[in-house]
Amino acid sequence: MFLITLAFTACNEQGTENKELASVDVSVEKQSVISVMRSYKDGIQALITDGLTQLFSEDSKIYESGGSEGSFANYLDHHLGPELDYFKSFEFSDYTIDVEVDMPYAFTTETYIYTIEIKANEEKEIEARTIIKKGVATSILKKINGQWKIIKTHSSSRENRKH
Repeated sequence: MFLITLAFTACNEQGTENKELASVDVSVEKQSVISVMRSYKDGIQALITDGLTQLFSEDSKIYESGGSEGSFANYLDHHLGPELDYFKSFEFSDYTIDVEVDMPYAFTTETYIYTIEIKANEEKEIEARTIIKKGVATSILKKINGQWKIIKTHSSSRENRKH
């Protein structure tokens, strides 16, 4: 009798899980994830950090080109925020995004070319210059309280060589 009860309970739980998954419109979830990633990209291109923190979970982890930057709040305060002050412009081109949703998680891979124009700063002996690199980023998002949040992201880049 115990085995029958156990089997029924397992099947019942499986059925509930499948019903929950069936009620999720994956295409809508993918578009929501793309919207979060686009908001992050658009903020960087506008050289504005306002509102970016809300795209990330509080305990997010940021990895960039082999380094661990800590949470997004730490990355923003100690890396991205100060860095953007030196930029005249930051533009993404040849942008692609691939999204896979496996509720409550989503996984993204972005590829792009970025062009950064650095402002001259005589006081800090920085010459104006342009950086063009090919980049890739992978991110894990989680749906938390009905909102997609970036929980981990890793980005890296290399020289943009034409083959």
